[in-house]
Amino acid sequence: MAPSSPVTLTQFLIEEQRHHGAINADLRLLIEVVARACKRISIAVGKGALGGVLGEAGTGNVQGEAQKKLDVISNEILLEANAWGGHLAACASEEMEDPHPIPDAYPKGNYLLLFDPLDGSSNIDVNISVGTIFSVLRASDEHAEPRTEDFLQPGRQQVAAGYCVYGPSTMLVLTTGHGVHAFTLDRELGSFVLTSRDLTIPADTREFAINMSNRRFWEPPMQRYVDELLAGKEGPRGKDFNMRWVASMVADVHRILTRGGIFIYPLDSKTVQQGGKLRLMYEANPMAMIVEQAGGAATTGRQRILDLTPERLHQRVPVFLGSRHEVEIATRYHQAAGADAHG
Repeated sequence: MAPSSPVTLTQFLIEEQRHHGAINADLRLLIEVVARACKRISIAVGKGALGGVLGEAGTGNVQGEAQKKLDVISNEILLEANAWGGHLAACASEEMEDPHPIPDAYPKGNYLLLFDPLDGSSNIDVNISVGTIFSVLRASDEHAEPRTEDFLQPGRQQVAAGYCVYGPSTMLVLTTGHGVHAFTLDRELGSFVLTSRDLTIPADTREFAINMSNRRFWEPPMQRYVDELLAGKEGPRGKDFNMRWVASMVADVHRILTRGGIFIYPLDSKTVQQGGKLRLMYEANPMAMIVEQAGGAATTGRQRILDLTPERLHQRVPVFLGSRHEVEIATRYHQAAGADAHG
């Protein structure tokens, strides 16, 4: 029997359009354009010092964080790629204070794109995996020009979400609401090729990902939960846990999607004034959609992330996501503590 031909991203999206009817031509084009932009970012990341792209850009983003050169380059690649296709009404980036309108010279579509152009960029200079995260929403018909308020939709209204991880291989992980699927960039073909269908996160796990150096700043229920994990077989959980922490959300979540685990960036006394560390619109929502579509769970420690109604474009929240049973236990500890909701 002849070997089956590889299924490219374009072929996969067309098949999804036929089978589920959830992907129309504009959404398919949007995903393909984002994938092409990710290929360009992958090339820039892969060149590293040879491309002159490492180090600080000498600028700060809207959060006041120092930007890496690749932050700026990746942001420009995504803006430029999505400007002219006619599939977008506007886009928003973690690196920019306000939404970016589509130039008047080009037609406008019915979708809004949000993205973190280079998640984990603090790791780029030490050659650790980084990634791009994106989220797609429907644009409102009420306004000819999309406003910030049009982006402030609960995460459950996302029509697609995904990320690209730039590691030993470049992989695109995507959901359009019908499971989670992974594509690997075939550099010879120049295409993303389907390599895993219907990824599933095990409900139980023995791995957790958290920045332990912040323990002294955590809330009591967070300290209780991790202390129980560290107690191992002799503790109340009755099993040993391993900790894995890359400090690149894309890399940590990709590991969890591949083999299970729980990723936590909890509320602590350093971040309580801003509501948390990670951005709801650019990181928490798209990752929560992906994780839930893979059978996992995603909360703020107190409520489901996808049920939050955003108040600000750059709103931050605590994040607990991954293997369902562990997320439920950690969330239950926080809810039982009776602390105020900060999500």
